[in-house]
Amino acid sequence: QVQLVESGGGLVQPGGSLRLSCAASRNIFSAYVMGWYRQAPGKQRELVASISTGDSASYPDSVKGRFTISRDSAKNTVYLQMNGLKPEDTAVYYCNARAIFGRNDFWGPGTQVTVSS
Repeated sequence: QVQLVESGGGLVQPGGSLRLSCAASRNIFSAYVMGWYRQAPGKQRELVASISTGDSASYPDSVKGRFTISRDSAKNTVYLQMNGLKPEDTAVYYCNARAIFGRNDFWGPGTQVTVSS
């Protein structure tokens, strides 16, 4: 079992920045793809960033160039740096860990990000 806990959400003005953190209960980065998802009210949950076990990152076009995913293995923590935030980025952001072998798939409880003036 793996526990994930997100932090760093909050209220920010358009154009501002936030850095989200996801702390894992143990070191899993060699065996799990880590991802950040978001879900806005009335919408489906969507992937906004992922990082592979080989440290390869990927992003959808909606956030490419604005969001950056990274990880610190020493701290068992994954980060999501969000710059140039827009009102449409408002959502609950979730951390996910998906095993590269097997079916393990873990989620954090989420952290609210609100972009508003």
